[in-house]
Amino acid sequence: MLYNYLKIAFRNLWKNRVFTFVNAGGLALGIAAFVLILEYVAFERSVNQFHTNLPTLYRLTGQNPEGETWTDMAPAVAPLARQTFPEVRAFCRIAESAAKGIVSLEGERGQPLRSFRETDIVYADASFFTLFSFPLRQGEASAALVQPNTVALSESQARKYFGNDRALGRTLVLNNQFGKTTYTVTAVYADMPAASDYQFQMVLSLQTLANPANLNGNGWARLDGFDGAYLTTFLQLTETADSDVLAGKFNELKKQRNASDDSVFGLQPAAHIHLAASLGETYPTTGSLAFVYLLTGIAVLILVIAWFNYINLSTATALKRAREVGVRKAIGAERSQLVVQFMGESLLLNGVGLLLGLALVISLQNVYNLLIEKDLSLATLRHDSLWLAGLALVLGGAVGSGIYTALALSSFNPVQTLKGLYGGVGRGALLRKSLVVFQFGISVALIIGTLVLYRQLQFMQTQELGFDPKNRVVIRSPQVGSSEILNTRWAALGQQLEQRPFVRSYARTGITPGAYYNFSTNGITRPNPRPGDEKKVYSMGIVDNRYLQTMGIALAAGRNFTDGECEKEWETSAKVVINEAAARQLGFASAEAATGQFINWGQAYEIVGVIKNYHHQGLRQPIEPMILLPRTYAGDLIVELTTDRKENLAQLEQLYRAAFPGNPFEAFFLEENYIRQYRSEQQYSIVFTAASALAIFIACLGLFGLATFMAEQRTKEIGIRKVLGASGTSIVTLLARDFLKLVLIAIIIASPLAWWAAQRWLQDFAFRTDLNGWIFAAAGGLAVLIALLTVSFQAIKAALVNPVKSLRTE
Repeated sequence: MLYNYLKIAFRNLWKNRVFTFVNAGGLALGIAAFVLILEYVAFERSVNQFHTNLPTLYRLTGQNPEGETWTDMAPAVAPLARQTFPEVRAFCRIAESAAKGIVSLEGERGQPLRSFRETDIVYADASFFTLFSFPLRQGEASAALVQPNTVALSESQARKYFGNDRALGRTLVLNNQFGKTTYTVTAVYADMPAASDYQFQMVLSLQTLANPANLNGNGWARLDGFDGAYLTTFLQLTETADSDVLAGKFNELKKQRNASDDSVFGLQPAAHIHLAASLGETYPTTGSLAFVYLLTGIAVLILVIAWFNYINLSTATALKRAREVGVRKAIGAERSQLVVQFMGESLLLNGVGLLLGLALVISLQNVYNLLIEKDLSLATLRHDSLWLAGLALVLGGAVGSGIYTALALSSFNPVQTLKGLYGGVGRGALLRKSLVVFQFGISVALIIGTLVLYRQLQFMQTQELGFDPKNRVVIRSPQVGSSEILNTRWAALGQQLEQRPFVRSYARTGITPGAYYNFSTNGITRPNPRPGDEKKVYSMGIVDNRYLQTMGIALAAGRNFTDGECEKEWETSAKVVINEAAARQLGFASAEAATGQFINWGQAYEIVGVIKNYHHQGLRQPIEPMILLPRTYAGDLIVELTTDRKENLAQLEQLYRAAFPGNPFEAFFLEENYIRQYRSEQQYSIVFTAASALAIFIACLGLFGLATFMAEQRTKEIGIRKVLGASGTSIVTLLARDFLKLVLIAIIIASPLAWWAAQRWLQDFAFRTDLNGWIFAAAGGLAVLIALLTVSFQAIKAALVNPVKSLRTE
């Protein structure tokens, strides 16, 4: 019996090869899209989950009454917590931005043999390798960073500096803001996995900064200080500790030390650092839980569309099986036997679709990984129990759609079907039409989402920024050498740049558009401050007197810094330039009113100029109140070129290497780097475009199936109309009209929902595009056009059939 069922199934699938190909292809595409997206979701859910101490590990956070959160803490907070609260078993402080600099492997006579600018480098406590599960290849976890002036290297970093030689005991020299310091390698750890938010190549002993001689005058970095907040602090609690109760104790202690501070501490589980526990959580994260939910929803919807297609295509060919069902019932076949047969065919077709889908996943994996910039595979799914839910969903959908199809095909009345009456087939007409509305509703919503994403991305890339990023090259500052020597060589390099015809202007700056400021601070007020003014935060930037001209930033009032003011320390010159947002926050009525006035920040500073607001950090964030401080030798070099900027980069490299031997040359074009901050939006756009195209394609297969069904059901009607003189155009219009109604209903339902979702997403941007009506009109028009093309093929085919042949159809 089973062999007979399989033989009939294969015979029917082969007989209806077009149906089989389209059906299996639609299922394969849906399953492939579902699995690929599920890989991404599983990876995001697995990030940081491999740490053994994760259940008892928490990150200390701060939050002000306005809801703004941060993770930078003062160095002395963690030791105080360990001493005060018995619930705190251990702590680890990590300085993620303070350590960046140039690392040299010195040769003979102290001359650098090789130098590299390192950015994935941090200071950390000795507990780093005991609290976090980063296995060591050389050295001991408990002793690696105990002593000052020690460093742990990743395996790839050890090979970079020492080749295949043993790294333990070797020395490296780091030049950064803390001066020149020698470190001894005490450990080598396995490269941090992709499923880790931390991707450090070097971990320096934080105890190095406990020695004032290693601070290079940077008193804010003192490890016993409560003022300079630059460390991420992790606390390991006891198994019985309640994090909420402990956070309350933290805040009580903070109030005792500073009653005027109205910010509060919080303890964020380390398991939630990448993805929050819920969408309403205010703690900062490195990933996007909303995007993960969105991708999961899209994956499920595409898979559902594929199953709906299967149902539509199966019922569309039901008429071809009606006589078979009638004959088999007439000779004694039970309905249960027919259900088993059709169920077997359905599962066989779903199995083929599953195998083709997995083959598509394997063949498209590399392209997919390039698009999302991650190294994923089917093996990624094994790290998350989500694959069980995904498998259950695929199998459940296959069985569910198969059961519906089997029951529909086995329900024909044998007497009616043998007489040529197939009215039973039409009982599911409402369901099939509803499925088409659902499919195209999803497709329209995805098209609208894609257009909104693209428009916002274009808006951010083309909006007037308040400065000109074009033809600007940023050259990273040298750090190997004493300050006196570097400053002398900077002056010589400036003279050489002025002699080059391709250099229009240049400037030294501690702030580069697209990146953060030098630092942020509060406590800046007017001489007669209002209550609460001392709590307002200002973003601080250190620049020279060429910065405004080189960047094309306009003055709203007053003047720029002078050369003499920049030569002094800013405390000595006591001059500042502020932006319009800072002028408003300080309480000045206008830029002109602020010019010539004074502000207090430990001492009096005169406001000599007010610049117009510009988008320093991009359009995702609001324009911060900013105060510029004068300094000639500060930060990176920005060079404004005339033409042929990439050809001239080689000449800039020659000048730099000649001026600063032993310092690696690193440069980038400001415009490219500024746009790079919108990479997440670009990836969203790619995902939505691909999902929209796939959803529309699969939905069109369903529409094609329904059109086929309707054309076959109305074969005699079409023949009669043609005999009575109806034209081919009128018949095509007759058949297409019903389908276009379904698509229009889908557009009406989907558009308001898509508008609401787009509005919610755009609220995350301080500066955003408008939701114009043409976006919805274009999405609807595209859906109608695609539906019309899909239906017209089958409608024209039916209209061209000889009416005599149509009237002979039984």
